[in-house]
Formats: sequence, structure tokens, C-alpha cells
Amino acid sequence: MGFRVIKTAIATLIAILAADTAGLPGAMSAGLLAILGVDVTRKRSLKTVSARFFASVVGLVLCFILFRLVGFHIWVLIIYILIGFPLIARMNFKEGIVTSSVCVFRVYSGSDVSLHMFMEQILLLVIGLGSAMLVNLVYMPKDEDKLASIRQEVNHLFAVIFKHIAGTLRNPEDEWSGEELILAEKKIESGMKLAKRSLENQVIHTDESWAVYFYMRGEHLDRVESMMELVSRVYRRMPQAELAAQVFDQLSEDVLKDHYTGQTESRLRQLEADFKDMDLPTTREEFEMRAAILQLCRELNEYLNISKRDKKPMAAGIKPSVS
Repeated sequence: MGFRVIKTAIATLIAILAADTAGLPGAMSAGLLAILGVDVTRKRSLKTVSARFFASVVGLVLCFILFRLVGFHIWVLIIYILIGFPLIARMNFKEGIVTSSVCVFRVYSGSDVSLHMFMEQILLLVIGLGSAMLVNLVYMPKDEDKLASIRQEVNHLFAVIFKHIAGTLRNPEDEWSGEELILAEKKIESGMKLAKRSLENQVIHTDESWAVYFYMRGEHLDRVESMMELVSRVYRRMPQAELAAQVFDQLSEDVLKDHYTGQTESRLRQLEADFKDMDLPTTREEFEMRAAILQLCRELNEYLNISKRDKKPMAAGIKPSVS
């Protein structure tokens, strides 16, 4: 918000100075238009500035018709609002209703519907909104460092979660609050919002790697929540649980690395092979717990498939971890 205020101040100053230099009366109106034109991202700025400009043109044409036919009366402004606002909204320029009103009220104050007045308002629009767009296009804060920081926090939280899963498999009596799951969800949501904002600031070259990463982590978190439900079914120590815990130990290390190592997948394949060679369970209790562990392995396999699927779109340079 602080940076947006600075941008607004710069755009306003540029607009006022440019309008004054051009000899346009009402240079302050150009500053007001610049304030209305500053936005949070480049793409959003292009969209809203164009909507405000065309909405203002529509408003000017309409008010010129009304003032020329009826005259300059205060109640004509009410007619303009009743007709103009729905018309502008219907033309998908509703972001420009306020901007168009600024222009219309200037025309009313000047009591002039000449071509000169019309062109004067168009120039003020070009200078005011153009200054806002210029400031927006010239510089937007880089989000790369923030995204990388959130990525590290998410990876660390996943590593802790997998360590807890391994610990619970080894000792079902261990208690864990699961707060890391809640924190991870919040961090992923925060990262996704920031990644979307970063995308909206990319006008020419679009890099979707961060959006892909946080979307992938969201899918991962869904799988982890399913894993937790299955782990809760293993309520006593058993050899198969220890073997599964070793796989999660490996995953807690791999998730901190910047690439897909395949080591967890290799251990998982070995565990699945070992399962086939084991003797069948002798009790219903053992059968249920071993079935839960086997299903846990399948969920983990889906987790790894998501990682491999989304590895290819990742951009070069700072690569989000995909384990």
C-alpha cells in the first residue's frame, strides 16, 4: 500500500505538470484522473485505464447531447446519471463511471459544449490516465524474493509434516497438534495470491512457474491430509510401519531440495515389492493396519506423480522444489 501511495503521488505530479505545460485549464483535474488511474498491477492498470478512458468518452458524448438539447441545469446531471451510468456499465466500462463523472461535471462547470471543450477534456484524460499508466508500466515491485521466501517456508513445513508422519508410524502414541498443516495451507494461499499478482505484472513475457508451484503444493496438501487419516489407523508398532517411516524420512529430506531426486520413489517401489513378499496377516487387526499402510503408499505414490507431472513447466533459474 505504501508503494502504491508513492506511485500515485508521482503520477499526480506528472499529470499536473504536463497539463499545466500544455496550457490546459483545470490541470488539477488531470491530477485527479491520475489518482483514479493508478492500480496494483500492470495488466490490471491497462484494463482499468482503457475502461476509464472509453467510459469518459461515452459520458462526454452523452452529456454534450443532453446539455445542447436541454441546457445547463442541475437536474440534467440527474438525467445523465440515470442514463449514463447504466449505459457505461452495459458497455463493460463500469470501472470508468467515476472518471467519466469528473469530465461531465467539468463540462457543466464550464457551461460549454463546443468542440474545443470536448478536445480539452480528451487531452486531460490522455494526460491524467496516461501518467498513471506510465508510472504503472515503468516500475512494479519484484515479487521473486518474497515468492522464494514463501517457497522455503512451505518446503520446511512439509519436511516437518513428513517427519511427524514418520514418527507417528514408528510410535503411534506420539502426539502431534498438526499445526504445520494449517500453517502450510495459509502459506500456500499467500504464495498463490502473490504468484497471481506477479503474473499480472508480466505484460510481454509470462512466467507461470510460481503459480504452477503453489498450485502443485495445494494438491500435495490434499494428499497429505488423506495420508494423515490413514496414519491414524495404525495404532500399534509393526515392521511394515517402520519400513513406511523410512520412506517418509527420505521424503522429508527430498522436499527441501530444488529438484525431483527420485530417491523417495525408489524407496517406495522397494517397499511395495517387499510387501508382496511378506506373509499374509494372521489377525483382523493386523490386516486392517497393513491395509492402511498399503493405502498410505498409494497416496504417497499419487503425491510423487503430482511432483513429476508439474516438474516440466518449471522455469529455469530459481526452481521451486518439486519433491
